[in-house]
Amino acid sequence: MLRKPLPLLIAFLLSPTLAHAEEVDLTIKGLKGSAEDNVDAYLSSIPPEEYRTDLRFQARVQRIITEALNAVGYYHPTFKFEVSEQNNELIVTVNRGKPLIIKEADIQISGEAEGDVDFILLVKNSKLTKGRRLNHGDYDSLKSKIRNLALQKGYFDGSYSMTRLEVSPDLNQAFVRLHFDSGIRYHFGEHQITGSQIKLDRVESLAPFEQGDPYLVSSVGEFNQNLSNSDWFSSVLVEPDLSYLGQGRELPMKVSVEPQARNQLETGLGYSTDVGVRGSLKWKKPWVNSRGHSINSSLELSKPEQTITASYRIPQSDALNDYYSINYGLKNLDKRDTKSLESNISVGRTQRLENGWNRTVFIRYLLENFEQGLQDDSSQFLFGGISFARSRIRGGAMPHWGDSQQITLEYGDPSALSETRVTRVMGGMKWIRSAGENHRGLFRIDGAANFAEDYDKLSPSLRFFAGGDNNLRGYGYESISPLDESGSLTGAKYMLTTSLEYQYRLYGNWWGAVFYDYGDAFDDQPDFKRGTGAGIRWASPVGPIRLDFAWGLDQEPVSEYRIHFTLGPEL
Repeated sequence: MLRKPLPLLIAFLLSPTLAHAEEVDLTIKGLKGSAEDNVDAYLSSIPPEEYRTDLRFQARVQRIITEALNAVGYYHPTFKFEVSEQNNELIVTVNRGKPLIIKEADIQISGEAEGDVDFILLVKNSKLTKGRRLNHGDYDSLKSKIRNLALQKGYFDGSYSMTRLEVSPDLNQAFVRLHFDSGIRYHFGEHQITGSQIKLDRVESLAPFEQGDPYLVSSVGEFNQNLSNSDWFSSVLVEPDLSYLGQGRELPMKVSVEPQARNQLETGLGYSTDVGVRGSLKWKKPWVNSRGHSINSSLELSKPEQTITASYRIPQSDALNDYYSINYGLKNLDKRDTKSLESNISVGRTQRLENGWNRTVFIRYLLENFEQGLQDDSSQFLFGGISFARSRIRGGAMPHWGDSQQITLEYGDPSALSETRVTRVMGGMKWIRSAGENHRGLFRIDGAANFAEDYDKLSPSLRFFAGGDNNLRGYGYESISPLDESGSLTGAKYMLTTSLEYQYRLYGNWWGAVFYDYGDAFDDQPDFKRGTGAGIRWASPVGPIRLDFAWGLDQEPVSEYRIHFTLGPEL
């Protein structure tokens, strides 16, 4: 039953007297499902101030309901109108009658698309089959989808030779006739690149297709995205040159770009409970030369940490997925029981593998002067290493699905500048899953290990500490590790932490969260710590913001809580 309140407008007259109008209700009986929904949609076009109970309005309602029912296959509706005694309710009882059944569905795809599996599945999965109730929307939808699929897959000459929907109300039968001739499928032609300051072969390397491949609009979109992600250009447009239609199978691809600014500066100010207020200055040179080399550098300052980093990237034949990088970092650290000045320089090659993982093979040199608890020393290490990383996300700032995995292996040997023989393994995994629109779950596990002949020779940056915003909430930043005889933190050989979090949408982009963290940084036997709490999440325009109130269940006193505040992506 559909019941719609139809308030008459209250007229405000120029005189002090206020005129009151009675409220009129319209009640529709006898309909359900798609018939009720369509009638509801059609009746919503009537302005409320025009609702009446007179015969003229009844005829208008009958005409509109008849049109709505015809659209979903009911051509023989009957009506009964009743007006309530108070004359403020119109009751319409509708018998929709027998539906029209599709007697014949003559849907033909000819041309090169005749054997295309996407067209075959599209027709097969449509609701226009013999014996089904007619729905005009299904006919219009399939007609549109066939045309759109043809454009997406490069059948630009495709056209309908017949589009006909015949109905016989007397026989309660419908006849569907759709004949589509796709013509040939066009292929990708040569690139016509304009406006590029980068060598053309580097630009062409970003195309996910080769000349001669069958046209696919999703590949054009991917090419657009790759060009944008290169950061070489301020604007990008890729499109087929349709003026070549009918002049052969291949369509040239017009690639219009404009150079990105050669120098970019970015300043930032942030806060986290781990390091407090933090300021940053970033300088980026998206393209150094016509080969697409680039420079990234940053300066980050907070009370416990000051960091300078710089990276020079040298793209190879596949510019986005294969490149060399030269990196330098200088970090000064003074927190808790650690004072350290470390310098890192590394050279590596990153390649995206066919399985979607990014592999980096690198050499890293570390020089560090430090005080760690009672230890005052300096050390150097030369590491050879390899890392694998992958991240997959579906959704926006707070994705409804995602996961990331990364693992790094490093080895240093005293015969090659290292203080001691050491093998280092570090890895982590994160998962995000959603149930409906309002429920999200996050799970994280991280682990690391040092296997060293002489552990005391490892500098603080090579040791492991637990606790903080993104580790064990409820505990201070890197406050968990073994202690020396003075009670100072020494850093650990091993670390293992995990976290489970549930989030519920409170309103719009605001979420509530509860979580449980578990882990330890240890040398021999772990003494796992537990942390739990609740928080608020906001998917802000600049990224997710997280505010947590956490309790460390294995510290004294347990009643004291810590506030954790962070800004940044979850994966």
